[in-house]
Order: sequence, then structure tokens, then C-alpha cells
Amino acid sequence: MDFDFSEEQGMLRDVTREFLTEQCPPEHARRMFDDPIGYDPKTYRRMAELGLLGLPFPEEYGGAGLGMVDLAVVLEEMGRVAYPGPFFASVVLAGGTIAASGDERATARFLPGLATGEMTASLAFLEGAIDWGPGAIELRATADGDEYRLSGTKRVVPFGAAVDTIVVVAREGDGDGAEGITLLAVPRETAGLTVEPNETLDPNEKVATLHFNDVRVPRENLIGAAGAGWPAVEAMLRRAQVAAAAEMLGASRKALEMSVDYAKVREQFGQPIGSFQAIKHRLAEMLEAAENATAAVYYAAWAIDADAPDATLAASVAKSTLNEASRMITGEAIQIHGGIGYTWEYDLHLYWKRAKHLEPLYGDTAYHRERALQEVLAGRVSG
Repeated sequence: MDFDFSEEQGMLRDVTREFLTEQCPPEHARRMFDDPIGYDPKTYRRMAELGLLGLPFPEEYGGAGLGMVDLAVVLEEMGRVAYPGPFFASVVLAGGTIAASGDERATARFLPGLATGEMTASLAFLEGAIDWGPGAIELRATADGDEYRLSGTKRVVPFGAAVDTIVVVAREGDGDGAEGITLLAVPRETAGLTVEPNETLDPNEKVATLHFNDVRVPRENLIGAAGAGWPAVEAMLRRAQVAAAAEMLGASRKALEMSVDYAKVREQFGQPIGSFQAIKHRLAEMLEAAENATAAVYYAAWAIDADAPDATLAASVAKSTLNEASRMITGEAIQIHGGIGYTWEYDLHLYWKRAKHLEPLYGDTAYHRERALQEVLAGRVSG
């Protein structure tokens, strides 16, 4: 079993890094802090021209038909620059859910536009609690002739105030489990939908609260079969966990590189602080955590591509590992930098904030440790 990157994946990493380094330097990320939509549409369209937006989508819908490993490579590079934009929302969340639904009509309708950047989308999942199970879905979808009526509130919707379409995870009927989960594509400008932008720790991760006040959506906007949407959401969440871990890995790697560079030039008592044993130990521990995290992310990505029996376990291991590793690495980076690490003018906080923002999303450490235990007890582990 060979876990080295292929030549094509190495080229993908190089092209993505070169593009993002040029187009998304720290100055660009800072400019997007107060931008109303939070990203540069021209840069986003250039990403489409490079084939990044359609990377995981089938070729017949304008994509490249590549796998989770390739997507993780791109997201790691995005984490390295704290990329501001709806790539994760459109490609991983909304696009991933539509692709996993198996609905040929919906995939043909939405995926080509997402791949070219002509359409942006997001996923509305969270409501009153940070809970990633089907029982957390309470927003009601009521069938009414040729329409569905939606009432309720969705929170922490990535780029919810900027994207064109929202894939809404709703509940049809009176149950509280996986049965009854219905997916609907709702244009952001639909009557009765109120969008309330929110401020978060990471000003480049735009989120919004969406209020649905008897919103009416045509039945043709249904994604998949009515009441049978949970398997698609579950598959998307597993990929989102690995995708978020990959982006956190990129942020952590960048923080580590900045710390090593700083330790070489910052002097105390007439010598670089990198020569001090205490700093050496910290950097070594950061590197060890980053290497372990890399293995966890890319094994999980491979397991998803291979449809391995331990793919769910591997995704939970990856996310829980990065939750802890990114907190430690970015936090230690600030400590190594000392006072300058806390300043707004220095770029280190961009990566700390990105990692911190993603830490609770798609499952915090406690959630994934519990899920990993359940997978082990169920015997779903590769030999």
C-alpha cells in the first residue's frame, strides 16, 4: 500500500500553491475582512479556470472526477493562506451533498454551474445546537401541492449572505431521526428568507443566520427523494470532516514554518532564540504533531476514496487529531513569537483564527472520540 502522492497530485499541489501565493497573500486576506461578500469573484473564477472548483465532481458535469486525496491537497494549500472565499461552502458542503444524493436531475442542474464558478452555494444544517446528527434537524418542510413551505432558523451558514443558492437540510413529517430528512435548493433571494450576517472569530470565515418565514420553494428544487436525504448528508459530513482537517493542517504547517523562520533571526543574549533548548523542544513537538496530523488527514482521505470499512473511523481520527494538533501548533507559534505574535499587524493570527474557527465545526474532539469508540466497538476497522 503506497501512500506517497502521485506525480499528478504533486503537480496539483505546486500549481495550487503558486496560484494562492500570488492571488491570496496576507494583504488580500486582510482586505476581505470588511468586504460585504468576503471574497474576490475574479479570483474565484480563476480558480474555476484552473479546474479547482470542479475537482471532485464527475467529468460529465464539468468536473475533474478526482478524489478526496486531491481535494485535501488543495484545501491544505488554502489553509496555508487562510483563503477567504466560498470554496468550502460551494464545493465541499453544497456540491458534496448534491453529488452524494445520486439525483441525476439535481446534479445535472447544479454541479456544472458550481464547477465553472457561475453559481455559488452553501449548506444550511445547524440550528439551535452544535449537533451533527439527524436529530438536530427541526426546520420544517411541508409539502403543499407543487411547492414546499419552509419555516425555521438555520445558523452558522458559511457565506450564507453571499452565495446564490442554499441547500437546506429540513425535516418532513413529525419524526426526529434520519427518516424524514429532506434536501431543498433555495435561492438566497427567495421571498420570506431573511439573511442575518454574523461576526465570528475569523473575519474571513463569513457566516450567517437564515430565518425561513413560510418560504415557498418549487417541488422541482427537491434534491433526492423526499424524506430520504440523510445518507447524502452523512456522506458529505464525513468528507467535510476530512476537508476541514486538511485546511487546519495547512494553517498549522504555515504557523510552524513562521516559527522556525522567526527562531532563526530573533536574538536574545546575543544569539538566535532557536539555539535555546527550550525553543528547540517546542519546535520539535510542533513538528511531531504536524507529521502525525498529516498522516491522519491523508489516510482518512485515502479511506474515503477506497470506500474502506474504517472510513468513518479514519475521518473521526483525522478531525479529532487536527482539533488538538492545530490548537497546540498555532498556540505554541504565538508563544515562540512572543509579543509580536499577539499583534494585529503580524500575520500569525490569520492561521490561528482559521484553525480555531474550524475546530468545533463538523464535530469537536469529544464528538469524534465518542464516534471513533463506537466504530471500534462495532468492529468497522480495516485489517
